[in-house]
Amino acid sequence: MPKKVVVLGEAREGALRNVSFEAIAAAKKIANGGEVVGVLLGEDVQSLADEMIHHGADRVLIVQHPHLKYYTPDGFGQAFMAVYEQEQPEAVVFGHTALGKDLSPKIASKLGTGLISDVTGIEGESDDTVFIRPIYSGKAFEKVKNKDGLLFLTVRPNNIEPLEPDTSRTGDIVAVSIVIDSLRSIISEVIQKTSEGVDLSEAKVVVAGGRGVKSTEGFQQLQKLANLLGGAVGASRGACDADYCDYSLQIGQTGKVVTPDLYIAVGISGAIQHMAGMSNSKIIVAINKDPEANIFKVADYGIVGDLFEIVPLLVEEIERLKVGV
Repeated sequence: MPKKVVVLGEAREGALRNVSFEAIAAAKKIANGGEVVGVLLGEDVQSLADEMIHHGADRVLIVQHPHLKYYTPDGFGQAFMAVYEQEQPEAVVFGHTALGKDLSPKIASKLGTGLISDVTGIEGESDDTVFIRPIYSGKAFEKVKNKDGLLFLTVRPNNIEPLEPDTSRTGDIVAVSIVIDSLRSIISEVIQKTSEGVDLSEAKVVVAGGRGVKSTEGFQQLQKLANLLGGAVGASRGACDADYCDYSLQIGQTGKVVTPDLYIAVGISGAIQHMAGMSNSKIIVAINKDPEANIFKVADYGIVGDLFEIVPLLVEEIERLKVGV
């Protein structure tokens, strides 16, 4: 049975995040020939609507308001609920991002419905659709089916392949005017502690450092390697606790969950809490001087040796290959 599916697009620094396109792809599977409606919330997001259409949305609703310049649960919650009440969809899809993880349970609670969070795969069609999600810190997976009522899910970045963009696709783009009031908090400024570059949660390549990196200077070398590979730098909690890098880079059970095509673990022993955040990476390379380190149990390739010798050699070799010498 065809469904109307509403997808929340998520923008960062004036561009749509890739997870928005993955959410549209998931919505197309769920819709089963029905309508996919994109939703953009922000202060100035008009220019992003066409991109959602090109990636598969049939219509895009835009809600622009000064109170939506920065994310707040109150502001975004009021805006999305206004769209939901207007559209009355059979399904809703968010990205499983910091914003999605915060907003989706609040919306689900208001709607009195369940939430299938952190979906990594979709099987079947129409009413027989099954959603796959990790449990027990990624040690197992469960298959979930929505039996009745609104279907509400969040999709994990880098797990559902976006549709190929088609710039010839067209669709209605409609501005929705709403009143946002009774806000308990207003964000006037955001100060970013992390450097600009590839978004860690969506990076195809992640170079992560642990306590073995030993210093802030050691992480600078990892950043150089990540830049050469077009990736992002991450860290274990131990490295963050040691003040080698900011906690915004933390990967693990209490940090970010990443699923890149290539994960390079440098000086990371492989505590179970860290592996909960990266064990589903497609290819894992471990560099550690301890041959008994736990990280080698999940690694596809392992290098036993001094990271302070190996990483510079990798940087040198990649630079040589890039210039074709």
